[in-house]
Amino acid sequence: MSSTNFQQLANFIWSVADLLRGPYRPPQYERVMLPLTVLRRFDAVLAPTKDQVLARFETLQGKEPQLIDRLLNEVAKDENGTPLGFHNHSKLDFYKLKADPDNIGQHLITYIKGFSENIQRIFERFNFDQEIEKLEEANRLYQVVAQFAEIDLHPNRVDNITMGLVFEDLIRRFNESANETAGDHFTPREVIRLMVNLLLEPDTHVLTQQGIIATICDPACGTGGMLAEAQNWIRAHNDQATVKVYGQDYNPRSYAVAASDLLIKGHKDSWVALGNTLTEDPFPSQRFDYLLANPPFGVDWKAEKKLIDRWPNFRGYSGKLPRINDGALLFLLYMISKFQPYQAGNRDKPGSRTAIVFNGSPLFTGGAGSGESEIRRWIIENDWLEAIVALPEQMFYNTGIGTFIWVVSNRKAEHRQGKIQLIDARERWLPMKRSLGDKRRYLDQNAIDEITREHGSSALSSKAWLRLDKDGKPVEWRTTPTDTEAPEGQKWIERATSKQFDNTDFGYRRVTIQRPLRLRFQISQDAKERYLNACPELYDALVAVEDKLGQDAYDNWNNIWEQVQDIVKALTSDREGWAKGAKGTAQKKLFRDAFTTVDPDAKPVIAKLHKADAPDTAALFPGQRLPELQPNELHALLGQYEAGKGKFYEYEADSALKDFENIPLKEDVLSYVKREVLPYVGDAWIDREALDEQDGGIGKIGYEINFNREFFQYQPPRPLHEIDAELESVEKRIMGLLREVTE
Repeated sequence: MSSTNFQQLANFIWSVADLLRGPYRPPQYERVMLPLTVLRRFDAVLAPTKDQVLARFETLQGKEPQLIDRLLNEVAKDENGTPLGFHNHSKLDFYKLKADPDNIGQHLITYIKGFSENIQRIFERFNFDQEIEKLEEANRLYQVVAQFAEIDLHPNRVDNITMGLVFEDLIRRFNESANETAGDHFTPREVIRLMVNLLLEPDTHVLTQQGIIATICDPACGTGGMLAEAQNWIRAHNDQATVKVYGQDYNPRSYAVAASDLLIKGHKDSWVALGNTLTEDPFPSQRFDYLLANPPFGVDWKAEKKLIDRWPNFRGYSGKLPRINDGALLFLLYMISKFQPYQAGNRDKPGSRTAIVFNGSPLFTGGAGSGESEIRRWIIENDWLEAIVALPEQMFYNTGIGTFIWVVSNRKAEHRQGKIQLIDARERWLPMKRSLGDKRRYLDQNAIDEITREHGSSALSSKAWLRLDKDGKPVEWRTTPTDTEAPEGQKWIERATSKQFDNTDFGYRRVTIQRPLRLRFQISQDAKERYLNACPELYDALVAVEDKLGQDAYDNWNNIWEQVQDIVKALTSDREGWAKGAKGTAQKKLFRDAFTTVDPDAKPVIAKLHKADAPDTAALFPGQRLPELQPNELHALLGQYEAGKGKFYEYEADSALKDFENIPLKEDVLSYVKREVLPYVGDAWIDREALDEQDGGIGKIGYEINFNREFFQYQPPRPLHEIDAELESVEKRIMGLLREVTE
């Protein structure tokens, strides 16, 4: 059976699942259907040498169980005579189970216990004994087993690719029935093929060498689909290659399916582990040549945070971690920690490559200084991010959101060093004839090939020509210019499909811009009452101030405050003034709060007057080429204003007017502020206290990647006469319909 008609088999197995209706709800079908599918496939694989295994088992009675297990694993062989590495020494098989309905439950348990130890460890994760008991009580066990006995799942009939598609289709249906979140989904095979191409095509010259050994890891492997496709690619290019695959998954049933698949394929040096990738590393000392994964989208890591917070770093990354509600980037950090070390020309340090699927969140979520931005910064500043491919929406079974493939490597090709390639494939979809869950679009082989070629091109930038139908949906892509006229109502448009950028194009400094606080002072009756309610002991002092200043409004708080201080100091000993210590500080603050209001026309409030040292521009603006400035212009940009005699004012900042500017790393901060800020708010200054934690420069460094901004193409509105004509046509059609109703 080819991979193109797996749907027929999946539909048949799903129809068998309908026999479970009653004792099971649809979301619970997988508890029975997955283990039985795996069991039937094992049964088919073992059938050719079943008699030899039984005969050998009889001669080994009384021997140590471990010895028996090891010897029988060598007796069970495939059609080529290669030992399978597992066996079943029970006299039963599916046909014999079907022949004895009265003892089906007892016989099925006996049959499972006849498997080798490695198979039984896998089946423990299915907890299938409980389901056998439940099915037997509901009088459904025999019906289901009898149906499975009629399915031929031998690899000669259903190859490994098709079997993987069947498993994924079934699990997708189970998840849909359970109303699982968008983060719990399986990767369409065409997306996996594209990921594998992006991952492996650049290394074709290496992977086709004789005697090559390649290691591949998927830390969120599910049923093992990505590992299978990567193996298929390498073996299609080099049938002599040794491929070792490693995986891990948190779901026991998915793990059991993947582990079973490895055994059936004869991967004795490969390993799939059960566990939480974020907290449990089953391969602590291993590094891998290639890694690929589709981790859960938007799934929180609250349960793991307590443990992770105790670690000195997360898998070698010591920066801030992402927010608790999305741990996707933690999977990428884990994968990077598994990179082989790289040194040019050193075969013992070959480096690694990884491809990972994300939603849009890891591209831009989190501002400068956040965990997400710091992870992006760490990856980009180490020059590991090679390319990102934007995929169409509605590509996945359980979610319609947009997705992106990241390609990350610690051994980028020379022409890619310091560069990042963005490929926009969002319009390269074709509609599916029939939707599968939320999946309504797919990438055909031509699209996969074109994207792969664009990624592999040394130019890194390219364009394509897209034909749109009258509704604006893509009909055809061409990579070369076309003189062909589009059919009526359709049109050809030119699109940039691939662009290259410098690493620093995605970085910026988030600089804090301050403006002075401006206060107007006035004593009013309401203000007096509020202040005396809080500080009744200062009644005499307030009367003295009011006698001197009256109830007029003053726009210079600096002068007023000096006068108030003098008035209070001049009070006679029988009248109470400011208290000492913290209480006095609180009284003064309450005084200003009560009798001042913010007024944009008032004079700025002076915070301090001091001698200013020459700013250390190399420390404050690292790596920036600054413009030539007038002697005190730099001081003013940093909030220090000349007061004469070598002294400078600093104003108190108005928190309500604080703003931020994201200044590209390729621009210097001072020129940007002079050009983009001061012409509009001339009293603004740069907050020199808001520094980056890593380089100490003004402004926190952040990184984000915005596909919409980089690939935006302006589409001018249609001429008004066309819109008017269309509206007139619609009106006529409506009036015609109304006449038909009324006449």
